Amino acid sequence: MNPAPTSLVLLDLDGTLMDAAPGIVSSAAEAYRTLGLPVPDAATLRSFVGPPITDSFPRHGVPVERLTEMVRAYRTVFEAGGMFDNSVFDGVPDALARLRSAGCTLVVATSKPVVYARPICDHFGLTGLVDAVYGAPLDERTSTKAMVIADALAGLGLARRSDDTRVVMVGDRAHDVQGAAENDIECIGVTWGYAADGELAQAGAVALVDDLDALVAEVLGRVGVAA
Repeated sequence: MNPAPTSLVLLDLDGTLMDAAPGIVSSAAEAYRTLGLPVPDAATLRSFVGPPITDSFPRHGVPVERLTEMVRAYRTVFEAGGMFDNSVFDGVPDALARLRSAGCTLVVATSKPVVYARPICDHFGLTGLVDAVYGAPLDERTSTKAMVIADALAGLGLARRSDDTRVVMVGDRAHDVQGAAENDIECIGVTWGYAADGELAQAGAVALVDDLDALVAEVLGRVGVAA
């Protein structure tokens, strides 16, 4: 087993590294139409990006007893092409390269099922820029962001972190901040994602950054690595 990293950066995927809204929004809208349910407005559908869809659907008009059917309808569209209807944010590959060259271990930790997250990272060239990709199980109802982060830490030999280990989470939604906090990790919030106004600060993000240069500087300062 490789030694545990001492400077670890956990990275959310959707809304942090990638603009995943087009594929998620269109897949969710089509699922509502398939089940004959009213389609939420564009702003509501956009809020689906980030949290598990098994949380979002019940909050927005899907009866609990139809959730399994809804998820199946969503994934039919998503797997048919919606999963690749997204793009890497400009500047992300360079920012990841800078963090790695400074000595950071980079790990994607996403609420998206890992069976989708890994091929998406492969397709868009992110896999070679990070050290590992962790995600939820296919049944998202059995997982939380905190559990994904805990799995990543355990997989990297950091289930019991020493004082020498510096870890920070980077995300764009409240559940990223909250999941990090449940693992005693600080979370830096990025403002180019899908959070509502004030969402990240209210959740307890230790810093908010507006661009990738600021993110790199903030991360390096918090994990104790010189730029």
